[in-house]
Amino acid sequence: MNFFGKKAFRPVLVLCVLLLLGLGSANSSLQKAGKRNDRSGFRADRVLRVERPGRSAKSRLATDRILVKFRPGVSAGSAEGILQYHALGKIRRIAGTGVYRVQIPPNVTVREMLTVLRQNPEVEYAGPDYRTRLFTVPNDTYFSAYQYNLSNRGGILNISPDTQPQMTAGADIKATPAWDVTKGDAGTIIAVVDTGVDMSHAELKNKVVSTGYDFINGDSDATDDNSHGTWVAGIAAAETNNNEGIAGVAWNCKILPVKVMDADGNGYYDQLIEGIIWAADNGAKVINISAGGDADDPALKEACKYAYDKNVVVVAAAGNDGTSVSYPAAYDDYVLAVAATDYNDAWASFSSPGSQVDVAAPGVWILGPAPQWYVGPDNLPYVFGSGTSGSSPQVAGLAALLISHKPWLTPNQVMNIIRYTADDVNKAQYPGKDDHLGYGRINMGRALVAYKLTR
Repeated sequence: MNFFGKKAFRPVLVLCVLLLLGLGSANSSLQKAGKRNDRSGFRADRVLRVERPGRSAKSRLATDRILVKFRPGVSAGSAEGILQYHALGKIRRIAGTGVYRVQIPPNVTVREMLTVLRQNPEVEYAGPDYRTRLFTVPNDTYFSAYQYNLSNRGGILNISPDTQPQMTAGADIKATPAWDVTKGDAGTIIAVVDTGVDMSHAELKNKVVSTGYDFINGDSDATDDNSHGTWVAGIAAAETNNNEGIAGVAWNCKILPVKVMDADGNGYYDQLIEGIIWAADNGAKVINISAGGDADDPALKEACKYAYDKNVVVVAAAGNDGTSVSYPAAYDDYVLAVAATDYNDAWASFSSPGSQVDVAAPGVWILGPAPQWYVGPDNLPYVFGSGTSGSSPQVAGLAALLISHKPWLTPNQVMNIIRYTADDVNKAQYPGKDDHLGYGRINMGRALVAYKLTR
């Protein structure tokens, strides 16, 4: 699930896939990027960018800034004095971490600046500001209201005339029995740390607790200008039982929008770090991160620990490159890493494997909301997508339901319940915990029904 645009961006979050279905244009096809499909009103230039194989390592980090942390006991004044001595500009301290994001001089490389700072005994850590990316596998689909991921009755999944896969009944997350126990509580907030949220969408307008925060533009309006965050938020907690659209996993739980990626789906670790900390400080009980980067960074790990220590469950997509788990999902102590299955409970080949994978959820052809501007005026505001980006919010929704039902649970207890109640759907090939699906595909019914936890 890595994706980068053609420019050199910072550590970018990975987007999930979406392609719309035109109400009166089921046979229309997209034109070249930048041109309008007049039949559907869909803007082809709005399509999510996806990282291609063979990107150079150089594009994975910022070339104009770095992250620095000083040792305990070094005062803010002394730290900033050291940074100013090295002619570092635009010094900004990331609240809650003690990490500084600083601009390096134009005539100095990142490697040169890091070499100098790492020789200073007052510096605990100095590293690049890596890119993040949204987790997405692109696809072109037509609208369908059939959410097999919540309740799979088998038969044909009618995506389009050319895409009609055969499903296996029961290959789902068992949402129905879970909803008999709880539909969630409005006081349980899921922070969607992503591209923002379309707060005017019928599925989400009554679900957001505030306009959130935009760490890309530095303001209190986390409106989605990409579509990915809207899709993710709807999967987790769309308005349910409202006679339109889709059902969300956590019916009554609320959404806190946190924008850490721009309109192209690109961002940096510092923005992701700030987003995690801000969400933890502003009422989130669950944080969903359907994005990540390739680099193991101490500051990002510390942000996840910060949230964990504040009694917040952090859920992240494992990634879509099929090779290794992305960060922050790979921080096993503090983050629940989510892989993807399909409509037959099989491992999705794009889903990144690794020992850090905890559980899985369906991530192939998942339906979610999209901004009206994204789909065009003649289309319904929903899209299909594939990727672990769509799997992660289902697990985040389950975490929110568990917290709603038993609010005294700690993050570790919530994570373990989700792990140990999962269905080992690939046990014939990989019995027990494995690198592909972890403990297995989540089972909401078992997590909320079979385990009658008390204080």
